[in-house]
Amino acid sequence: MSLTPLLSARLAVQLHVATVVPAFFIGTWLIFFSTKGARRHRAIGAVYLVLMTVSALSTFFIRGLIPAVDRFHGFGPIHLLSLLTLAGVGGALYGARTHNVPMHKRSMLMVYIGGIWIAGAFTLVPGRIMHAVFFGH
Repeated sequence: MSLTPLLSARLAVQLHVATVVPAFFIGTWLIFFSTKGARRHRAIGAVYLVLMTVSALSTFFIRGLIPAVDRFHGFGPIHLLSLLTLAGVGGALYGARTHNVPMHKRSMLMVYIGGIWIAGAFTLVPGRIMHAVFFGH
């Protein structure tokens, strides 16, 4: 493992990783360990949603890393997960504010699974920066 590919990457990539890594840990705690509805859950949930929003928005500045895949003006299929994440953040906020617990839960799971786990799996594809970090070039 070497952080060199990440440290030499563009600022948007570094920002993305700097927001998604803590979001992974916070999201895991929120979903599996926190007391739902408690003041701490709400406060840390707000931090989580800010991190996920910044993380998703930063991906729109990360384009064309794999020309064979990123064919639409540098955007690729993984950017659809960013749109899904932003929609999930909106749904989570709306569900929380309107006390629609099923909507809030569904949206938070969508953000966590789609925005972190599925998108994260795609970052480990050969040719991507995180693949180089974990497995070398």
